[in-house]
Amino acid sequence: MMDNKMICPELFENVIEDGRATGFVFLGRLPYYRGLGLSMIEDLAVTVDGEAMPREAIRFTVRDKTYTLDEMETVYDNRWNFGEKARITVLKDGGLAAGPHAIDFAVRMRVSYLPFVPTTKGSRELQMAA
Repeated sequence: MMDNKMICPELFENVIEDGRATGFVFLGRLPYYRGLGLSMIEDLAVTVDGEAMPREAIRFTVRDKTYTLDEMETVYDNRWNFGEKARITVLKDGGLAAGPHAIDFAVRMRVSYLPFVPTTKGSRELQMAA
């Protein structure tokens, strides 16, 4: 139900450091009706134009604090709130070319009362500016 709201269209740009693109960034929402502690986010996965981005290249930022996915496993004092837009950064040398890109974003989360670990995936085409 929340999959069509996971990828927010208002931010999609390359990350520029020292004059060169080192990756790209977009905004993502938690596909769950309540917030979750960051340690309860089992995994985030990003695929661009059919190419899966490596787990170690993904960074998650909420309220100006940035974490690797491995670091998030032990973050007990921060959370991803319902409706909150997190900044998802993917380290990719050269960033992405200008033009449209098919983005898939998946969130696997641990919810205490569910007997399984759900993964919700959202897809959207975003336009990278020149």
